[in-house]
Amino acid sequence: MFQVYIVGHTPPGVDDRESGAPVLSERHNLRYLHVIRQSSDIIRGQFFGHWHSDTFRVIYSDTDSPVSWIMMAPSISPSTLGGPNNPGLRLYKFETNTGQVLDYTQYYLNLPDANSIGTPNWLVEYNLLEYYDLQEITAISTDKFFHLIPEQRRTHKVDRLYSHRYYAANTVSLPREVEQIWGCGGPLNGACALHHFCTVTRLDPESYKKCYTSYAYALASDGRPSTPRLYFSLHLLVLLVCAELLRNR
Repeated sequence: MFQVYIVGHTPPGVDDRESGAPVLSERHNLRYLHVIRQSSDIIRGQFFGHWHSDTFRVIYSDTDSPVSWIMMAPSISPSTLGGPNNPGLRLYKFETNTGQVLDYTQYYLNLPDANSIGTPNWLVEYNLLEYYDLQEITAISTDKFFHLIPEQRRTHKVDRLYSHRYYAANTVSLPREVEQIWGCGGPLNGACALHHFCTVTRLDPESYKKCYTSYAYALASDGRPSTPRLYFSLHLLVLLVCAELLRNR
């Protein structure tokens, strides 16, 4: 049986950086997800970009089992509407006989340093398996990893290694003073953590909204009384506006 990769620019789902807005029309988004569910046994990987951020997506079957994954690589361009990022390049490692994706190495350019010294110096940011402590790249392992992020928030675990690493990679190791302006306003937590979790695991706008609203108040109450609630309120307002615009298309 033949195996395939799917490579594209604009992925299904919604914006993970700020608005939660979809890009594909609802009809095409649902159709794409349907095709992936039907053909997941021959799809070895999906690779997209568009949002300029380093992130993932997980697609589930009709019975909510993880069946396929999407790797979303950051861009070389350092500017996007969702906020800046350092330039990034990615090198995938795969098994040539089966097409199984084995790992990848993420490279980055520290842009403030490059501007300061006048010379670009590309460095290894991380290797996927080592960075996230994964044994393999599958839909199941990716799903399991991302469910650790909201679990850490609900249980108030001191060790938030995975959410910290994911959020650092999301903006390609952007300096913290810049990230605080454009990102969550600090570490990945509360409603901001939930937003990232729901964009990764809920790829149609309706399921994303259900995911976000079902957990938002619990995850927002983490000892930061103002920032998470403000983020949630503004984010919910954006969702309502986007829903109204889509309804009036």
